[in-house]
Amino acid sequence: MPNFHALKEGRTIVEVSVKDNNVEGALRILKKKMQREGIFKEMKMRSFFEKPSQKKLREKAENIRRSRKNARRKIYS
Repeated sequence: MPNFHALKEGRTIVEVSVKDNNVEGALRILKKKMQREGIFKEMKMRSFFEKPSQKKLREKAENIRRSRKNARRKIYS
């Protein structure tokens, strides 16, 4: 049964199925999926309180970095 609270908040649910009792492989796949979703980064950010002014500065810097990366991709493609 899916977690409806997570779906309501716009979060995605990461699921991995274990085949042939290969737990190590499933963990490796789970870690890759969590890395792609940015869950580890979010956990680090939530471990300490971030002031609203610092949050605004961080988000602004992330947006600039993302827009520059997209601009580079458009130039070379």
